[in-house]
Amino acid sequence: MNKLFISPSPHVYEDTTVKRLMLDVVIAMLPALAFSIYFFGMGAIIVTLTAVVSCLAFEWLIQKFILKQEPSITDGSALVTGILLAFNVPTSLPIWIIVIGSLVAIGIGKMSFGGLGNNPFNPALVGRVFMLISFPVQMTSWPVPSGFSNSYTDAVTGATPLGVMKEGIGAGESVSAIMDKIPDHMQLFYGHMGGSMGEIAAVALLLGFGYLLFRKVITIHIPGSILLTIVAFTGILWLINPESNADPLFHLLTGGVMLGAIFMATDYVTSPMSVKGMWIYGIGIGVITVAIRVFGAYPEGISFAILIMNAFVPLINMYIKPKRFGEEVKNGQ
Repeated sequence: MNKLFISPSPHVYEDTTVKRLMLDVVIAMLPALAFSIYFFGMGAIIVTLTAVVSCLAFEWLIQKFILKQEPSITDGSALVTGILLAFNVPTSLPIWIIVIGSLVAIGIGKMSFGGLGNNPFNPALVGRVFMLISFPVQMTSWPVPSGFSNSYTDAVTGATPLGVMKEGIGAGESVSAIMDKIPDHMQLFYGHMGGSMGEIAAVALLLGFGYLLFRKVITIHIPGSILLTIVAFTGILWLINPESNADPLFHLLTGGVMLGAIFMATDYVTSPMSVKGMWIYGIGIGVITVAIRVFGAYPEGISFAILIMNAFVPLINMYIKPKRFGEEVKNGQ
């Protein structure tokens, strides 16, 4: 009797490999990395190299000496985790905190569940949230973009546009008055603002998005559902009271919405497999993100939203499935 074994996602059904997919993701992130280096200088290089080397080293060490497995760091997944982790932190973050975050991302977020294909949560976000909770001061000290000459150790810091908006609205200021203190929408689009490496330039992230769609590494469903939900939710609030709520475009161009929707929510392992499931997953992320931004204590919410919806992915995959081959058709339907 022949037995069929079903492995966890990602399922490769075309003439491609995990290594090829991860390489495409890395290529798609290069524009954002280039913009970060341009705006933040040496800090962006140091943070990225530290995160990448740490993630690769921890995965190799854990597989080699703890799990007693053949190391698989050449598949590119640890490299992607390292870059994404760097994209989620300030470019002035101390090296030792980045190393701890990398250990949590790889050791707890990935390898404790058995490695690639078994982790229920996005490893980079696990590391990012751990660092945010453990080192809130360092993780919210955002360097101000000042070109390649920007110092890593003595960078000038300032609030992000989201932070300024959240604080201003909380103090009773009008949105129009707050907008006079922060870059305009076009400046936000090109990255003229403080923030983490991966959130400062929407144009660079959209270039990567286009590449991933062209290479068919991802589909439009998850990013589209997240962005449309955020536009709809914030648009309603803005129309109700534009002086107490920022416009939808502001929400799209600030914070980690673009980074999360394009590069982290679309992770094969931690996202649904069906199209309908992807829409539900994306809508959930969008609603939670706006709820945290508008009604919560944090100015940003995309990281928490993705991790929360990661936890629902097994249920989504269980109850929302495509029609099985050979399933009986009734009434011509």
